Amino acid sequence: MRKVMGMAVVAAALLVSACNTVEGVGRDIRSAGDTVAKTANSAK
Repeated sequence: MRKVMGMAVVAAALLVSACNTVEGVGRDIRSAGDTVAKTANSAK
């Protein structure tokens, strides 16, 4: 589980660093949150 969470954090950092606008940051954070939520649900 730690490995998956670590990968999610790295992916989120890459997504956030790739956007140029506040709107883009919001979309990137929402996408990363969705990914983490799906991973957590599948680990149950």
